[in-house]
Amino acid sequence: MLHKQRLFTPGPTPAPEETLLELAKPIFYHRSAEFRQILAEVEEDLKYVFCTRNPVVPLTSSGTGGMEAALVSCVPPGRKVICLISGRWGERWRNICKAFGFEAVNVTVAYGKAVEPSQLQQALAEHPDAAAVCATLSETATGVGNDIEAFGKLVAPTPALLVVDGISGLGVMECRTDEWHVDLCVTGSQKALMMPPGLAFVSVSDKAVKAMEQNTAVRAFYFDLRKAVAKLKENDTPWTSANTMIRALRVSLKRLRAEGIENVWARHSRLAEAARAGMQAVGLELFAERPASGLTVARVPAGLDGNELLRKLEKQYGLKFAGGQDTLKGKIIRLAHMGYCDQFDVLAALAGLELVLLEMGHPVEPGAAVAAAQRVFARAVKVSQVVAV
Repeated sequence: MLHKQRLFTPGPTPAPEETLLELAKPIFYHRSAEFRQILAEVEEDLKYVFCTRNPVVPLTSSGTGGMEAALVSCVPPGRKVICLISGRWGERWRNICKAFGFEAVNVTVAYGKAVEPSQLQQALAEHPDAAAVCATLSETATGVGNDIEAFGKLVAPTPALLVVDGISGLGVMECRTDEWHVDLCVTGSQKALMMPPGLAFVSVSDKAVKAMEQNTAVRAFYFDLRKAVAKLKENDTPWTSANTMIRALRVSLKRLRAEGIENVWARHSRLAEAARAGMQAVGLELFAERPASGLTVARVPAGLDGNELLRKLEKQYGLKFAGGQDTLKGKIIRLAHMGYCDQFDVLAALAGLELVLLEMGHPVEPGAAVAAAQRVFARAVKVSQVVAV
């Protein structure tokens, strides 16, 4: 049977048709006035999405390249870095530190939990010589959202830089880069920016620029942000850019700007609330204690094969969910609803999940998940009508 393929993974995510059509246009020269004009336009729209007045550096890499660039450009080898770890992507900060000779101070919580601001406060008190604090806005391995605003208030009075992995959170949930004192915020193209993988972006505060200038032992060539920040003043890049990707990104950013960033956050919040309600309505236990808005994570019911559940969703209904990683493999399912996603995508995902759970013997009242999600959406419509009046 033919099924329309629907992508519900937390990266890559679907891209709008007009963005994909832009990618189909002929390749053009990256050292041209045309590209510099496009990059200048994209830069202003990125600042809007990041909620910053500071430069946002584009890199031709995945988000991990942006994470690496942020640390190696600003932190000299041997310095302390406090890593706030609530999942696999917090662990990536720790692993980057290990690779480049930074002394990682790990603040770790169990999977499913968020790092408490009090834990960061204690770490800063015990390590006043820390050069940076690395945090994760949305931990997609577990579905947890961390309190970046609270972290920023604690880090701002210290010499340390606040470096945030916003790869799956920026453009999904509230993240006010400047207001929250985030010195380097990293994101990737394949999440809320509604693009294929291949681009990373790093916002750079004045505090971060000063740290880069003082770092005389940068262990990077391609990922040296000093070069990128300097070239950005000319609306250019130091190395060959993915210029066709940046041209297509202009289309996706215009879509976000037209919707309005606060409306974008609100949309994702509604999708998350509906997905959580739907999963709970069929007896699934949510995994994250402080859930992020870009994805909903639930435990696989006891007695069910989590890998087989995912296989059936994809093979029988064309619904591509994500499973758990490492120690969570086969134990959780992850339903992403970020970027180019609306209420009917979530309803389709929940309907398919119901069918597979029924087939596998899990007690489900047909329509329960869909109805629970619809009630969330209906309530949102009533609220918006009242506000409009």
